[in-house]
Amino acid sequence: MAIVTRPNPADAANVAGLPVDAISYEDLYARWERGNWSATELDFTGDARQWHEDFTEFERTAAIWNYCLFFWGEDAVADILSPYIDAAPREEQKYFLTTQQVDEARHAVFFKRFMQEVCGIGDGSMASGLQAVRPQLTIGFRKIFDRLDSMADELRADRSPAKLAAAVTLYHIVIEAALAQPGQHFICSYLERREQLPAFREGMANIAADEQRHIGFGVKLLADLRREDPVRVPRAVARTLREVTRYTSQVLMPPGWDERYVTVFGSTLDEVGVEGLTSMTTKLRSAGMAIDTLPGPALLPHGLAPLEIAQRGRALAKAGVIGVRESPTLRDRDTVALLFDTLRRQVNPEHGLSRPTTFQWEFTDPDVPTWHLTVSNRSSSVAEGDAPRADLRVRISWQDWVDIIGERLDPVRALATGRLRPRGNPLALARLAKVFPRG
Repeated sequence: MAIVTRPNPADAANVAGLPVDAISYEDLYARWERGNWSATELDFTGDARQWHEDFTEFERTAAIWNYCLFFWGEDAVADILSPYIDAAPREEQKYFLTTQQVDEARHAVFFKRFMQEVCGIGDGSMASGLQAVRPQLTIGFRKIFDRLDSMADELRADRSPAKLAAAVTLYHIVIEAALAQPGQHFICSYLERREQLPAFREGMANIAADEQRHIGFGVKLLADLRREDPVRVPRAVARTLREVTRYTSQVLMPPGWDERYVTVFGSTLDEVGVEGLTSMTTKLRSAGMAIDTLPGPALLPHGLAPLEIAQRGRALAKAGVIGVRESPTLRDRDTVALLFDTLRRQVNPEHGLSRPTTFQWEFTDPDVPTWHLTVSNRSSSVAEGDAPRADLRVRISWQDWVDIIGERLDPVRALATGRLRPRGNPLALARLAKVFPRG
């Protein structure tokens, strides 16, 4: 459930001259040639000594958990780049994407070597290393990379600018810019500060430079695709972001949400989350598609700073509201209040209601209180308890309502099966769909 925003008419004109236009595909290719490095020539002898002598047992556990995500991810992205190459409309774009596939394979070799030679994971073959790290993958990571696999299949069947833009958004903007880049900065910063793992640190710096080049290409390609199809490309970008960003808080999700897996190295989940959110929004703006101008339901709750958005996303994921729900959703007072405040911030400003309208949720669970939302012309408010007058009263279980919000339960199906029971003005149910349109 999210805010609908309309594209800014001036934005289309501004796309004609973007900073990314100063970089050519030929220049990006030339940077690849100048930045070539070897994953097989790094000497991990000193790293292996430091790994066993300087890292504590918990630090090794925490580091391996983090590095496993990168190892698996690098192999996964190397495997699915072929349909991107086929779908790219220009030869220069195809050539660069070919260099990116080489880069991703080199990154996977680098992590495989480190895992085996330093951490003792795998027998030296790629297959054994990947099999060994698979149990470490987080639920958010699995969801997003499963979507990457299916996106590649879709791109093989549909090479349109809109589908290519959706694929680039998932790969270059979400996976590389919002997830991988902050993780690389996190790793490089503590290794530099502690002066540890020199060969691994050198390799990570090389990977970060490669990824920066990949992201620059993705931003440029998105800008060009939008110029080619200024209607369907922004819609495809928005749909992709809306589909996968619900899982991003669960990608760097330590076992048991134990934040020591990050804080042991001097950083916080807040810092990584803010960097990821800022990176994503900056890249979209650079492509001429600022996140608050994308069509359809808005992607970010209104009126919150990046830190608040990152903290709220993590809190709702931990509570089992958004993302993958592995157990019953929390129903404590703070979680319920946070959810309804989020709903207040996600009201569609173009709801079209001619007068203030109140919607009330009466939960079948005895331990979850009634809440109501009043939508006015330019504002909305929520409060616990019965409203003086409710236009629509919805009878539903707390878990079913949360699953509708998390898009795990279809509201039409819930209505048809009696799990969602509205009472009051019949027109108010249609109005509720306008207040919270689904993308």
